[in-house]
Amino acid sequence: MFAGELISQNIPILHLDDSAGKALQEMNDFHVSHLPVANDDKYLGLISEDNLLDNDESSTMESLQGIFTAPFVRENDFFLLAVKRAKDLHLSVVPVITEQYELLGAIGEDDLFRHLAVFAGIEEQGGIIILEMEKNDFSAGELNRLIESNDAYITQLNSFFDTTSQLLTITLRINKAEISDIVATLQRHEYNIKYYYGEELYQNELQNNFVHLMNYLNI
Repeated sequence: MFAGELISQNIPILHLDDSAGKALQEMNDFHVSHLPVANDDKYLGLISEDNLLDNDESSTMESLQGIFTAPFVRENDFFLLAVKRAKDLHLSVVPVITEQYELLGAIGEDDLFRHLAVFAGIEEQGGIIILEMEKNDFSAGELNRLIESNDAYITQLNSFFDTTSQLLTITLRINKAEISDIVATLQRHEYNIKYYYGEELYQNELQNNFVHLMNYLNI
């Protein structure tokens, strides 16, 4: 998915003769805290609600150009770059431009999250297993072999290295929901399973412990 394909159709574009009051009203109407500004289709920058509130409502965008910021992604950038821009800069919208700095529109954070969920396969059927291990112990080939030995396969693998603990967290998405046999296989091979989710034939150990705790508290 490329950024140019995800442009939100309901995010307005401001122009130099628009007032701060109009910009604030547009932000309120469309539930965003940033809007892009253009002049003759050329991208000039992004104005934020916080900056507008510090200025008179009659001020025009032309007079406020000094407080514009200039984040953007290009139309052919992979959409995850837009997600990173939004996260790093706390943006409610991410402008999308051409190579000639023409403003095509913007992607709202709701659309970014929706496409991120699709990309992550959150709504797909299957199970999830989260492992924690030393960085040098990670072998995608071995994990794939162990899971395929249970008539399943990995549909998605994500990793995160925690610089504090110096441990690698591996998130596996499996193509089938009943993963008790896969969990048992990984445990036999001494993998540290932090969490798993699926339609197990037996209860998730974490859930089981929670039930025991609730029973104890109800005594």
